[in-house]
Amino acid sequence: MYLTQSLHRCLQQSPHATATVCGDRTVTYADTYHRVAALAGGLRELGVASGDRVAILALNSDGYLQTILAVAWADAVIVPVNTRWSIKEIAYSLVEADVRVLVVDDAFSALVPSLSELCPNLSSIVHAGDGAAPGGMLSYETLIATSTPVPDAHRSGDSLAGIFYTGGTTGFPKGVMLSHRNLFVSATGCAAIGTWTTGGTVLHAAPMFHLADLASVIAHLMLGGTHVMIPAFNPIATLRAIADHAVTDALLVPTMIQMAVDHPRRSDFDLSSLRTIVYGASPASEALLSRARDAFPAARFIQAYGMTELSPVATLLLDEDHDHPVRRRSAGRAAPHALVKIVDPDGDEVPLGEFGEIVVSGDHVMLGYWKKPNETAAAIRDGWMHTGDGGTMDSDGYVFVADRIKDMIISGGENVYSIEVENVIAKHPAVAQCAVIGVPDEQWGERVHAVVILAPGATLTLEELREHSKREIAGYKVPRSLAIVDGLPMSGAGKILKRELRKVFA
Repeated sequence: MYLTQSLHRCLQQSPHATATVCGDRTVTYADTYHRVAALAGGLRELGVASGDRVAILALNSDGYLQTILAVAWADAVIVPVNTRWSIKEIAYSLVEADVRVLVVDDAFSALVPSLSELCPNLSSIVHAGDGAAPGGMLSYETLIATSTPVPDAHRSGDSLAGIFYTGGTTGFPKGVMLSHRNLFVSATGCAAIGTWTTGGTVLHAAPMFHLADLASVIAHLMLGGTHVMIPAFNPIATLRAIADHAVTDALLVPTMIQMAVDHPRRSDFDLSSLRTIVYGASPASEALLSRARDAFPAARFIQAYGMTELSPVATLLLDEDHDHPVRRRSAGRAAPHALVKIVDPDGDEVPLGEFGEIVVSGDHVMLGYWKKPNETAAAIRDGWMHTGDGGTMDSDGYVFVADRIKDMIISGGENVYSIEVENVIAKHPAVAQCAVIGVPDEQWGERVHAVVILAPGATLTLEELREHSKREIAGYKVPRSLAIVDGLPMSGAGKILKRELRKVFA
């Protein structure tokens, strides 16, 4: 199993089929094959050897997909860089991973002088932009055009495929080492239960540096699909791409779904081609899912729960589960490639229905953290990846994620799970988006604090929110304070950065 395997199959079976659509460029699988082989040759000519790391700092594009495949073809390791990081954070990852070759596009070429100073081991910068390469950089297209194609190294199995730095929602990012087998097992497991459309058209609106989007890349390469890229998520660009290219499948985070569904121009676009929306990164409230299913009536909704360390999928909540009054609040059941259980602090499985930590085992569990053996040993114990998420499992195997264990609010001695409170708040018609955190309180130790973005033209008071919440949850879970904000701090993966909110409201 390896990243480039499906490209060989697509060349054999459907060479003239469209592989990628990016702007006004349409590239077939045959052309993609030859471009990947030539780019791999160019990387070799730049001195990239077996196991060397090649990074990419760019917005979504067909070149991004070609680069990922070419790095593997050249027997090297891809390091996708979070486009939302500061220069210092980017430099940290490049230095720690000992990256020698960096691919950048027009959006980030201005950072190269600073990165070159902070990363002395960078030997080559490849410019994958539309214009001429700036001074000191090599042209991506020239490299492909002038390099001698090389045979695929068929880097596979437990060989390192990539180092994927975590989004940093709970602390400083760590480099997650994933093998070719890790990535393929997760993608195959999802495809096995029909998550994606065979031969469909997938939209890449979520950032391609994030592993969730790479998982959709791998799956649709396996299924011989077409990949449509927009540079970054924008509600109008997303809706237009779905309509213009008859997109069948899309991977979106709840924030993206909300912005697309609630956009005033949504009805201007024909969205009837959309058959599957896979969402993850954070839970979607029942109120949002209800609006989304009305907006995309032909689409199935599938929730994927997991993390980078799990390549990335652990559980799946299928479309039919969304109609169940209880199961729709879960993260679904273990995906075909995963084993999932709930354990106590000693690692012993707890009885069904009891709270504990969610742990996962399988061939999709990471190789470890790059250069961090102690952190690896703490995370993977006896073959089980300890997610840091707390939750329960019912008698049918449905996993209910309560909260990040470190995000759980303890108010007056009672445990409060922010997801439960957020689901209730999101049902209020004045609320467009919300987050719930615990903040210090002299009387209660911590109090439940709601941070809310209002719907256009709406108003909301704490008293109104409390009255609304009391109808569905216990009094100790009801927010005791409220902040109205214009925006929420988000990671590159679309997760709300609650640690940043706690800093603001502490």
